[in-house]
Amino acid sequence: MPLATRRAIGQLLIGSFPGRTVPADLRALAREFDLGGVILFSRNVEAPEQVSEVAAEAEMLGRELPAWVSVDQEGGRVARLKAPFTEWPPMATLGRAGSDDLAERFAAALAAELSAVGITLDYAPVLDIHTNPKNPVIGDRALAESAAEVARLGRAVIRGLQSAGVAACGKHFPGHGDTSTDSHLELPLVEHPPDRLRAVEFEPFRAAIAEQVAFIMTAHVLVPSLDEQRPATLSADVVQALLREELGFDGVILSDDLEMKAVAATWSIPEAAVEAIRAGCDGLLICSGDVDLQARTLEALIHAAEDGRIPAKRLDSAMQRLRAAKGRFLSHERQPLHERQRRLTAVLGCDRHQAIAADMAAHL
Repeated sequence: MPLATRRAIGQLLIGSFPGRTVPADLRALAREFDLGGVILFSRNVEAPEQVSEVAAEAEMLGRELPAWVSVDQEGGRVARLKAPFTEWPPMATLGRAGSDDLAERFAAALAAELSAVGITLDYAPVLDIHTNPKNPVIGDRALAESAAEVARLGRAVIRGLQSAGVAACGKHFPGHGDTSTDSHLELPLVEHPPDRLRAVEFEPFRAAIAEQVAFIMTAHVLVPSLDEQRPATLSADVVQALLREELGFDGVILSDDLEMKAVAATWSIPEAAVEAIRAGCDGLLICSGDVDLQARTLEALIHAAEDGRIPAKRLDSAMQRLRAAKGRFLSHERQPLHERQRRLTAVLGCDRHQAIAADMAAHL
């Protein structure tokens, strides 16, 4: 395999690391592969200045194009960045408020704080519909209990994030709202027929696609009416046939964390990565911080490309979409780090953002 192609396969990975600086082994991996990006967790966060430094380091792990610096910052219980960042109420408050304007103002303020520290991709909004009160993993992360409300407010959140320069990621396709188990621990089952899924679960994703959302994340759920054997992330019937072809999404399809037990209990991480790309995913999340595992996964992808299990056409289409998304959000010149840091106190947790958070909290 040509060195350039081998290096480009690194673009498929959004990886992770254990500490508060980019470790030497991840830098070494980036010298061999042109890494797609990193995801930050609470373990990587100490203070805003440190986050901005680690984001600047992480961005340079991409050679041809900057690496994504990404985070799960939804609000409520899924928030990696705490005070002095604004601490946002859960997104369910936006559904109770019912205001597109509030949703868009929230997302623009959130994006301003993420951009201030160099974060370029946020795994939000949740587009799952809160139709099952026994759902242990979605709950108040969902915007609302009706498809139409989630669709409308989801568009507003995407608009707010992306107009402020942060790529948005709608999640979790084909819908994780009506499940009663946690995919971090086991494989949830969605037992709806295709007609119901098209009428309800898919509606927020259609709206997100119309709003030109940059990323859509797959769900590690089993939907027997769509694929009796494979979870959605690893199913070409779900990823390629439905999301790509039927719904017409032309952005980046990203797997949820491949180390979640819903997948990892059955497939090794390298095997799951190969199957996800074969199914139509363009990018992969590996989130524990095990750099050796990330290296082994990239080698597995190279072998699968060499022996034809991942066809060249499939790899090329993924690369084109990944490059297009980076061209859209990462092509502008970055402010020098010292200038960004000088503005942090003026942006993070500012009065205007606190007022938006208070408007949301009125609907707790």
